[in-house]
Amino acid sequence: MSLKPPFSLVTAQQKVKAAQALWNTRDPHQVVTAYTQNSIWRNRTSFFTGHPAIVQFLQSKWAKEKNYLLRKELFAFRDNNIAVQFWYEYQDAMDQMKWKRCYGIEHWTFDNEGKMEKRTMSGNDLLLGKDGDGEGRWFKSSKPDEVDDIVISEERF
Repeated sequence: MSLKPPFSLVTAQQKVKAAQALWNTRDPHQVVTAYTQNSIWRNRTSFFTGHPAIVQFLQSKWAKEKNYLLRKELFAFRDNNIAVQFWYEYQDAMDQMKWKRCYGIEHWTFDNEGKMEKRTMSGNDLLLGKDGDGEGRWFKSSKPDEVDDIVISEERF
């Protein structure tokens, strides 16, 4: 089954889970292969374009975000666009290794070959537990293949 646009419900869900698995490698050089050479990104307040900038961004991100574990879920799709809802937890190396969760929405646009040509992300961080001790973490396992086992319902919000 092709993971190229136009997406069906099945291929959109597969594309989201493939991205989740790729990002959970925390390997910028592997992650960047899913993007076009001139991919345009907005990540919170950062705007940049192209593979070198993406790799640099991801290296900085994962230098700060230790023990990173991500979950993505399909939010909506149409033609060559996918929107995802995401949650990830990490220890902040720039803030005394306090546990945090980021949650938000991403919008992706793909070229005809299935590479992402545009990624926009809006996210919010939440301190986990008293003084960031990690109490209330969802992803307690360090195994990326177990993040989908966690039920994330409205009760979690």
